[in-house]
Amino acid sequence: MTADPPSRDGHQDLRIGTLAGRGDATAPYIRAILPHGFESFQINFWRQLPAKPLGQIADEVRAVLDEAAERTGRRAVVSSLGLFGNPLQDEAQAQAFAACIDACRSFGCDIVAGWPGALEDRPVDASMDRYREVWAPLARRAADAGVRIAFENCDMGGTWDRPRYNIAHSPRAWSMMFDALDQEHIGLEWEPCHQMVSLIDPIAQLREWMPTGRVFHLHGKCATVMWDVIRRQGLRGGEPVVYHRHPGMGDCDWRQVIDLLRLHHYEGSIDIEGWHDPVYKDELEMTGQVHALHYLQRCRGGDYIPNPPGFTEDA
Repeated sequence: MTADPPSRDGHQDLRIGTLAGRGDATAPYIRAILPHGFESFQINFWRQLPAKPLGQIADEVRAVLDEAAERTGRRAVVSSLGLFGNPLQDEAQAQAFAACIDACRSFGCDIVAGWPGALEDRPVDASMDRYREVWAPLARRAADAGVRIAFENCDMGGTWDRPRYNIAHSPRAWSMMFDALDQEHIGLEWEPCHQMVSLIDPIAQLREWMPTGRVFHLHGKCATVMWDVIRRQGLRGGEPVVYHRHPGMGDCDWRQVIDLLRLHHYEGSIDIEGWHDPVYKDELEMTGQVHALHYLQRCRGGDYIPNPPGFTEDA
């Protein structure tokens, strides 16, 4: 049976949230920041799972979200799980991803995001056989569980010839990966920042990739490209040329991003990936994240306003 689509009432079809990668302390962290108005949370892990069982974390998070919904009338959700490591080189990290697939539905979501991994001593295209070997069984496991796999596009400082952690950092690689495993439940966790780091126009790229149906989840992270430094020093002058930024503080026009999402009937979340902005950090971290939340909500159209009952375009 196909689930009913999310309601547009309150923009439940396109939520703005944040990352909550706090391991055993995930539920207390969500409880602490929920009053700021975040609507969804990606619960993410770095390379390995926490000591606390995923089922227990799911129970604790669900209790926090249920209590807040009863008290405020607004329900936040878990948008996705995330496990970020290198499954192509570390079998334990592939097993941890499998555990996330198994636990995903207990969090009330159907997406597990992460990196496919990389063979770091050879080019991206030379990783494809290993990619099929590792991810074909994970893809079958996800399909059986009704779960989608979303590959995030951070380059982690790697290149085509010497990737680090992640071969899924360029559209050329995405095409190769989707050809290697042509499964409709394998797609992208897209964010403009990492593409801007590669000097790709994120809007042009999103315009190309949204019609493929491969964009499952978004990280809300922007970038500032310092074109004056590039013009003076190039890319190899030893000076930073791109800074990761909170949405609303970088160069990407998120109004156009959200326009493209809605034109192609995207249903899901944009979860802010904080802790990277060089200005709004440390004691200003949550200031920056909440600014990004409000900015993205404005780009989404502000408050949801229903049409007058009984009136349609032709009435």
